[in-house]
Amino acid sequence: MTYILGIDTSAYTTSIALIDEKSNKILADERKVLQVKKGQKGLRQQDAVFQHLKNFSKLYENINYDLSKIKIVSVSSKPRNIEGSYMPVFTVGYNYGKIIAETLNCKFIEYSHQENHISASLINHYKDVSKMLAVHLSGGTTEFIVAEKSPKGYKTKILGGTKDITFGQLVDRIGTLMDFPFPCGLHMENYIRGKNFEKIKPPNISGGAYINLSGMENYYSNLYLSKKFTKESIIHSLFEYISKSIVHIINNLSHIQFKTLVISGGIASNSYIRNFLRADIKDYEVLLPDVENSSDNAVGVAYLPIIDRWYNEIKTY
Repeated sequence: MTYILGIDTSAYTTSIALIDEKSNKILADERKVLQVKKGQKGLRQQDAVFQHLKNFSKLYENINYDLSKIKIVSVSSKPRNIEGSYMPVFTVGYNYGKIIAETLNCKFIEYSHQENHISASLINHYKDVSKMLAVHLSGGTTEFIVAEKSPKGYKTKILGGTKDITFGQLVDRIGTLMDFPFPCGLHMENYIRGKNFEKIKPPNISGGAYINLSGMENYYSNLYLSKKFTKESIIHSLFEYISKSIVHIINNLSHIQFKTLVISGGIASNSYIRNFLRADIKDYEVLLPDVENSSDNAVGVAYLPIIDRWYNEIKTY
C-alpha cells in the first residue's frame, strides 16, 4: 500500500489530503479555514502565510497513517497554470511539501490551485473527460476557461469572466455590509434557508463573455440600505443574479463545442446557485464537485497524479 499526499495552502484554507495510490480511496482530508477578524473583508498575504505556518503541522499530525508509505507529494504551488502566476500563500505548501518529499525520498509534483479545483470536480469522471469548459468561481477568481488534459495536469486558456471584482468578492462585500462573518457565502446561505422571499427581479446583465460587477455591488448595497426588502430576499436575489450571470457568460461561449461543463470553487458550493444552474443550463453535461470539494481542498491535487497516470497509460495504447 502506497500513498499520495496532497497539499494546498490557498488564500483562506490550509488543506492536506492523503489518498491510497492503488484504490484511489481518500484516507485523510484535513482542512482549516483561516481566521478573519470580524468586520474585515479579507486577509493580507503575510497574515495568511503566518496562519498556514501555524496550521500545517497540526493538520499533518492528525493523519493517523504510516506516512513512510507516501510515494508522491503533490502540491498546489501557484494560482494558475501560466508562467509568472504567483501568490505568497502557496509557498507555504510548496516548502512543506518539498521538505516532506526530500525526507521520505519520494516524488514531488507541482500543480496549480486551479488544476486542483478541476481535478476535485472530476474525481468520479476523470476517465470520461479530457476536454471541457471549466468555470472557476471563488473569492479571488471568476474565470471561464477551456481546459484540455495534457501529460501533466491541464492546459488552460481563459475565455471569459469578470473585468473588475469576482462573484466571491460581490458576495463578501454585500455580506459584510449585512454584518455576516467573512467569508460570508455560507453564513448568508444558512441565514436564508427555510425562509420566504419577496420577489426581486435581478438586474439585466450586459456584456458578452466578460462582464462588470461593480455596478451590482452598488445596486445590492443600495437595495439593502433602502430597507425596502428583507435581508433574505436581497440575498436570494443576489444568488439568482450570480447564477444568471454565469449562464449568460456560458451562453456567450456557445461556440466552444465541448459537451462537458465543470463548475468549481467556493461559489459552486452554494446550494441555491447549484440549483439555479442545474435548472438553467441545458446544452452541457454539468459536473459539479461534492459540496465539500467545491471549496478549497487538497483532495483534487492529491488525485492529479492518478489522473495523469491513467491518461498517460491510455495514450500509450
